[in-house]
Amino acid sequence: MKNSGLFPSFFIFDDMKTELLLKHFLRHRLVTTDTRKITQNAIFFALKGEKFNGNLFAKEALDKGASIVVVDEPQNLQDDRIILVKNGLESLQALARAYRSTLRIPVIGLTGSNGKTTSKELIAAVLQEKFQVHYTQGNLNNHIGVPLTLLSIPENAQIAVIEMGANHLKEIELLSSIAQPDLGYVTNFGHAHLEGFGGFEGVVKGKSELYNFLHEHHKTVLINADDPLQLQQAKAVESQISFSKNESTQATYCIELKENVNNKIQVVVEDVVIRSNLTGNYNWSNVAAAISFGKHFGLSPKEIKNGIENYYPANHRSQLIQKDKYTLLMDAYNANPSSMEASLNNFSTFDGSKTVILGDMFELGESSKVNHQKIAQLTKDLGFEKIYLVGNNFSKIEGDFSDIQFFEDRDSLVNYLKKHPIETKNILIKGSHGMRLDLLENEL
Repeated sequence: MKNSGLFPSFFIFDDMKTELLLKHFLRHRLVTTDTRKITQNAIFFALKGEKFNGNLFAKEALDKGASIVVVDEPQNLQDDRIILVKNGLESLQALARAYRSTLRIPVIGLTGSNGKTTSKELIAAVLQEKFQVHYTQGNLNNHIGVPLTLLSIPENAQIAVIEMGANHLKEIELLSSIAQPDLGYVTNFGHAHLEGFGGFEGVVKGKSELYNFLHEHHKTVLINADDPLQLQQAKAVESQISFSKNESTQATYCIELKENVNNKIQVVVEDVVIRSNLTGNYNWSNVAAAISFGKHFGLSPKEIKNGIENYYPANHRSQLIQKDKYTLLMDAYNANPSSMEASLNNFSTFDGSKTVILGDMFELGESSKVNHQKIAQLTKDLGFEKIYLVGNNFSKIEGDFSDIQFFEDRDSLVNYLKKHPIETKNILIKGSHGMRLDLLENEL
C-alpha cells in the first residue's frame, strides 16, 4: 500500500474531501475522467453512466500515474490514493465550484437555444485581442463539461467564457451555481429540446435560470434589446448592458446591420464597418454580443474589428465552403425548428440556383411531426430547385410534397447522388448532429 499522507481515511466528510482535493489540484492542476488522458499527478474522477462505469478503471488510473482516484463504489484495493465519495460526478462539480471560488477574474456565462457556440467563439475572438481568454472547447457545456472547463482555466487567464447547455429544467441553475458567472448572456429562446423542457414555455423558464442567478447574486446581464421576451425575462436583473440595431431603443450599444456582402453579414458600430465571415442575418446578434462584451471590457474599435473579421467558422455551423463549381453552406452541427427556419430563409436570399438537404430534428417530443411538416412546407414555399429530406421523422409527414424527395438515411441519399449529381450553384446542408449530414461534404 502506498501512503501519500493526503487522505487519512475513506470516511471523512465529502466537503472535507473537496478541500483536500482542491489543495492537491492547486499544486498540479490536472483532472480527467478518461484513463486514456491520464498524466502524472492527475486526479481521476471515476464517473459512471448507463453504458460505462469509471470505478472499474481505478487501478488502471493509478498504474498510469494518477495521484488520486475518486470513486463512488468501494474498491478491493488497499491504497490511500483512492478516495471514496457518495457521488463521483457531484464530487467533480464540487471541486470545480471550489476552484471557481478561488479565481479573481471575470467569468462570462452564456446559454440559449441557438447560437451559443458561435457567440462563445466570437466573444473569445474579440476579447483575445487584449486579454488571455480561456473558453469552452468543443461541446464541453453540460454537467460534466462545465466543471472540466472550469478546472482547465490556467493561472494566467484574465477572462473566462463558459458555455452552458441544457435540455431539462434546473440544468442551467446547476451549471450557474458551478460557473458562478459575473456576466451572463442568453442568446435566444427557440424551439429546441422541446421534449426535455416540456414545450416552449419550459425552454424559456429553463434558459432564464441564468437570469435568476444573475439577479440573486447581483451580477450583470447582457441583453439583446430588440428581443422583447429577453427584456421581459431579464427585467429583475438590476445591472444591465444591452445592444440594438436601432439608436431609438435606448440600448447601451447601437450595432447597425448593413447589407450583406458575398452572403456574409457586416455591421457598423460608431462609424466603424465590421465585415464578418458569417452568413445569415440571424448571426447579427452573435456578432453584436461579441462587440458589446468587447466594448464593456474596454477594447478599441480596431481591436474589436480585428477580432470579428479574423474569426472564421470551422465547425459546421453556418460555414461557407467553396467547392468546385458550387457554394456549400454547411450548417449541420445541430438543428431545431427555429434554427432550421432561420437557415432556410437566409439561404433563399443567395443568388443562383439552390438545393437544400435537410436531416431530421431530434428531441422534439410530441411536436416532432408538426414541426417537420412545417419545415417541409417552408422548403416548398421558398421554391428551391431541389429539396432532399432525410430521416424517419421527415418520412412521416403528410400532404402534397411531390416536388420533394425523401430518403430513409444518409446512405440512401449518397447512393442517389452518385447517380444524380447536384447541379445547382448553392447547396444547404442542415440537420441534427446525430444524422451526420456533415459527412456529405466528401460525397458531393
